[in-house]
Amino acid sequence: MASANRPGSASTISELLSSGGHSFSFEFFPPKTDEGERQLWQAIRELEPLQPSFVSVTYGAGGSTRDRTVRATRRILEETTLLPMAHLTCVGATVAELRAVIGSYADAGLRNVLALRGDPPTGIGSEWVQTPGGLAHADELVELVKSLGDFSVGVAAFPEKHPESGSLDDDARVLAAKQAAGAEFAVTQLFFRVEDYVALVDRARAVGCTIPILPGIMPLTNINQIERFSVLSGTAFPDDLAARFRAVGDDPVAVHALGIEAASEFGQALLDAGSPGLHFYTLNRSTSSREIYTNLGLSSLV
Repeated sequence: MASANRPGSASTISELLSSGGHSFSFEFFPPKTDEGERQLWQAIRELEPLQPSFVSVTYGAGGSTRDRTVRATRRILEETTLLPMAHLTCVGATVAELRAVIGSYADAGLRNVLALRGDPPTGIGSEWVQTPGGLAHADELVELVKSLGDFSVGVAAFPEKHPESGSLDDDARVLAAKQAAGAEFAVTQLFFRVEDYVALVDRARAVGCTIPILPGIMPLTNINQIERFSVLSGTAFPDDLAARFRAVGDDPVAVHALGIEAASEFGQALLDAGSPGLHFYTLNRSTSSREIYTNLGLSSLV
């Protein structure tokens, strides 16, 4: 049975990750409608009793959900027992605008930020263009956030390398540069093979990057959705896993059961491989994440 970090008196994610045990966290996105708001808060309330180490709220391309991110993260901080982390990207923002957002986070009492360059607003594969007066790289954003307050800053990591990186080794050096800029931990892009995570950690350590790297996983309950995310993120969906889903056909109950089983196996394998924890991409729903959490033997820790 894994042991989990709990928020307790820790106010930063870096403090949690340095205290031993495993980190278990959940990621949400800011809602765009009243119904989305209801669904988000239902998921938060249903996941809160699991006492995750922290939760995070994403940030839309071009800052399209910036205000909603600030509001949702602030509300989590003020109305729940959860430790929140807000995302921030370089896309579509000048340095002055980024300073304002960081100030909003500080004013809200938020101390944990995930600093990302961000994808092009038109999608992965499109040319990324620096905003005039803005920043070009995530390490620059890390430096900016660290310069403006007592923040614990995380960054992204890519088990199958960033789509724009020249090689896996180049990608590892970029992660090391983020650490040098002040990053204290990393969360990975979606991926599906344990060996890719292990190789990422090995490459990072080889170039002097020592920060904890949390693998990001998604409950596999909708095969079409997972394959779409795989294409959008440039990650490989393993043939053997796809075959397992094809074998159960279109039966939604069977697909859900298999998805929970596969994600639970994946999570346990990552922990066995030395992962410091797991970061669940919830898609603002709680059922699948709670089922995987229970399968990993964590329910007795509540």
